[in-house]
Amino acid sequence: MADWHSRDLSDLLRTLETNRETGLSGAEAESRLGLYGPNELQAARRISPWAIFFEQFKNVLIIILLIATAISAVLGHGTEALAITVIVMFAVILGFVQEYRAERSIDALRQMAAPVALVIRDGVEVQVPARDLVPGDVVLLSAGNRVPADIRVLESFNLQVEESSLTGESVPVEKHAATLDGPEVALGDRKNMAYAGTTVSYGRGRGVVVASGMKTEFGKIAQMLEEVETGRTPLQKNLDRVGRVLAWAALLVVSLIVAAGLVRGMPFLEMFIFGIALAVAVVPEALPAVVTISLALGVQRMVRRNALIRRLPAVETLGSTSVICSDKTGTLTRDEMTVRSVYVSGELWRVAGEGYEPRGAFSRNGGEDLPTAPVQFLLTAAALASDAHLVADGQDGSWQVHGDPTEGALVVAAAKAGLDKAGLDRQFPRVGEVPFSSESKRMTTLHDTPQGLTAYAKGAPELMLASCTRLMAGSESVFLDEEAKRRIAEVATEMAGEAQRVLALAWKPDARIEDAEQGMIFLGLVGMLDPPRQEAKGAVAMCRRAGISVRMITGDHPLTARAIADELGILTRGKVLTGRDLDDLSDDELAREADQTEVYARVSPAHKLRLVDALQKMGHVVAMTGDGVNDAPALKKADIGIAMGITGTDVSKEASAMTLLDDNFASIVAAVEEGRGIFENIKKYLMYLISSNVGEILLMAGAAVAGLPLPLSAVQILYVNLVTDGLPALALAVDPAEPDLMQRPPRDLHAGVFTRPVVALIGLGGVWSAIVNLLVFSGALRLGYPVTKAMSMTFVSLVLIQFLKAYNYRSDHSSVFRQPFANKWLNHAIFWELVLLFLTMKLPVLRDVFGTSSLTLGEWAFLVAASGSIVPVLEIGKWLVRHRAPGTRHGETGVGD
Repeated sequence: MADWHSRDLSDLLRTLETNRETGLSGAEAESRLGLYGPNELQAARRISPWAIFFEQFKNVLIIILLIATAISAVLGHGTEALAITVIVMFAVILGFVQEYRAERSIDALRQMAAPVALVIRDGVEVQVPARDLVPGDVVLLSAGNRVPADIRVLESFNLQVEESSLTGESVPVEKHAATLDGPEVALGDRKNMAYAGTTVSYGRGRGVVVASGMKTEFGKIAQMLEEVETGRTPLQKNLDRVGRVLAWAALLVVSLIVAAGLVRGMPFLEMFIFGIALAVAVVPEALPAVVTISLALGVQRMVRRNALIRRLPAVETLGSTSVICSDKTGTLTRDEMTVRSVYVSGELWRVAGEGYEPRGAFSRNGGEDLPTAPVQFLLTAAALASDAHLVADGQDGSWQVHGDPTEGALVVAAAKAGLDKAGLDRQFPRVGEVPFSSESKRMTTLHDTPQGLTAYAKGAPELMLASCTRLMAGSESVFLDEEAKRRIAEVATEMAGEAQRVLALAWKPDARIEDAEQGMIFLGLVGMLDPPRQEAKGAVAMCRRAGISVRMITGDHPLTARAIADELGILTRGKVLTGRDLDDLSDDELAREADQTEVYARVSPAHKLRLVDALQKMGHVVAMTGDGVNDAPALKKADIGIAMGITGTDVSKEASAMTLLDDNFASIVAAVEEGRGIFENIKKYLMYLISSNVGEILLMAGAAVAGLPLPLSAVQILYVNLVTDGLPALALAVDPAEPDLMQRPPRDLHAGVFTRPVVALIGLGGVWSAIVNLLVFSGALRLGYPVTKAMSMTFVSLVLIQFLKAYNYRSDHSSVFRQPFANKWLNHAIFWELVLLFLTMKLPVLRDVFGTSSLTLGEWAFLVAASGSIVPVLEIGKWLVRHRAPGTRHGETGVGD
């Protein structure tokens, strides 16, 4: 039914069998979910396991190899054919397991990134996944929300919806609940409807779901918030190019080796199978897929550290982050405002206690004391002029504030003085109010008291002083002269200098709503603060060691911002800029200031956007936090936009690349550390894999050029490839972070993986591996060993060198002897592969399959020593990396970028 906009509300609610006040019951909602299906615009198409399995056979080289193996079996080479088939199937299964796990990881991330909606069920406000909404659900909307389904508006309080993505209308549309005439009203004129996928830009409202899922007006949209973006990352694109270059080079060399063998009179089928097997082994067709898997699994680890990555390229960018611009409230601080000071009747009182628990002593002049009558009167005014309520959690005994945190701090302070907010509201019922606004910066309430209508107000000290003519001194009021105003202003400044947010309280007897805020009597000041998070200071220090600058950006007072930044170690240069200062700077001047200034106060979302642009102009890779609708442009502009998972709006989350699940600054730093670790592990994997392939292809090419027999058989080369690509390589993908990971400067965003040191180490390992194995093979032949025995020795030597390289490539600069066995998965993998290697050399049945010969203890010792030579060679290479020209270590220009 498409005429919901023209239906009478009572008739519409009857049709949907719902109630505007209590909504649906939980049981009815569950029943309707089964009837209507999930509220998803596009069901995430999951790839079936069979499709993933058969995808492994799309490699043309694998297919050719299996066909050639079948021909070989028909011609009587059954054992070798069976061995090749088994090894290929193992490789296929390994690829299947990797890609299946990656697909499951991405699917799990989609679920975590899915949006939520605030609905009324069984008369209670509850938050549910948007996919669980059904027609008849009553939904609450507020500024910043994504509209989760097609909704008929029931109530509108200045509700405005931005519908440009649906109608093309660039100006937000004001919504109302009135019924429209006629069913043929154009979509953009249906002002009593809010459609799925649009955004609430202002106000709040309530509506009933009339269509969900594919039946919404947005049903033809291909993608929505629940889908995690999995497009190809810059690293994957780079590896595509590098992989193609390596593949063509490898195929050319393979072709030359096969041609050389044929010229020397070797059987065509044997050389054909060998050539295809070598191509399968050395062509790195799986590099981009390996990176996808590493990124996906790494992103899951990041979730456990409270950072949800929405876009995979962000993982690469995280490791290059050089500046983190963070909000103060709730990110660097706990977001639990606590009253610390009370100034009343010329006396300064201190209030103890942490958080929202209503326990804490009052003290003055350095000693505890019971709050006096003036203190009690001030806190009574503070509680009455607040809308927040203090409630106890029945499950864990903790205390929570429902409402504004600042008002919550006042209510808690009053409770510490023995004043119950609920009791005060009953004793002095509110009969009117002048609500807070950004212009007035105060809130005034009127109450029915035994003395008549009384007004209580709280607000910014400078504005409250301007509206007061008298001052409470003990139990009497006196004239508020300029000297008293100056003294009060000085105390307010002193409080603000201690990172306290300062509010002034005033009252007026015999008040009327028209003049309640004029001629008031000043009561005193209350200083409160949002204490810094315990873990934030350590996280800031870690950033400094990692070469990352931290910028605090807040709408709070400059003195408060300075005090918190100083306590956390952010403020090192002593300079604080305000939003007004930023307005006075040109873009070029701001770029220079932004590079040096660490704290920004009284800033707006528009200032955030300018700051991001200025820092980027100075060459920084910028991470920016935000939670509001207006933060979205800055989040999109930043290299890493970071939304708040708890306080953030749907719009800010959609605009961001990462969401903090706990709104904690320390989680940003943990994500940077994890991002660096993921990138480093991909680099380790690639160094090991490519170096191994280079060593294998150079070994074969060297033998062909020297006129030697083939040093490895097709079965042996495939086995070596399986060992290399198998467990040891996967273990490197989960290698523990190096101890100095967060003590290095940020990586150059444009450097890529293949820096000069990395390419040099890959080449060094590959060339040395080829030299050693070629010498082992040719030396064995010169000593008169049979070709089979020489091939067996080369096979063992090559495998051992690969294993030692796995340990060496755990770092591109640190010595292998620095925590050599820290990766337990690599230790297990190498031990298992060594057992298999030993069995292939000892068990007759496996010797027949792999064409190997038994080795003596002396031969084993020689091969261990020969293969062990790779360790000092790579150690020398790393030493040269560590001692090359300073300043290039992490800023090299990448090869192939």
